[in-house]
Amino acid sequence: MMIAKLSAVRSTCLAFPVGAVIVKHRQILATGYNGSPPGSPHCTAQGFCYEGLQKCTDNNLPSRSIHAEANAIAQAAKHGIRTEGAAIYVTLEPCLACLKLIISAGIKEVFYETLFNTGDRVTVRDFFVNDGLVTLKPIQISVAAAVQAADFLVNPTSISKD
Repeated sequence: MMIAKLSAVRSTCLAFPVGAVIVKHRQILATGYNGSPPGSPHCTAQGFCYEGLQKCTDNNLPSRSIHAEANAIAQAAKHGIRTEGAAIYVTLEPCLACLKLIISAGIKEVFYETLFNTGDRVTVRDFFVNDGLVTLKPIQISVAAAVQAADFLVNPTSISKD
């Protein structure tokens, strides 16, 4: 999850910075973060998602961002990396469209940090889970792991600790 959170730092979405990492046999296959499609202006660069709106959530227009999960799966596909039987770690529970993409990519486990789906979306999500197509597991980074990570981020890590 820590690497998914670090991937979220690269997000160019103003509303929901989300990161994802696909893992198989303890090896990272691909990472992704949400942002505008390649060649399209990034929301963080222009300061808005849609011109004239203060916040991306102030309208009924769909997000311009490609979701982190979709970007991770696209990166794996672009580089010919099989995701069959893999797991994905995501900082936000996948929306239904991404969950269907995850299932289609053969990813069997989803670990997420923050709940997203509510209402009828939970019912649809649970159909996929109950059919055995995917498992969903909420997880949190422990305080101890976060402290260690912060130490690694601000101090050199490749030195002898005599």
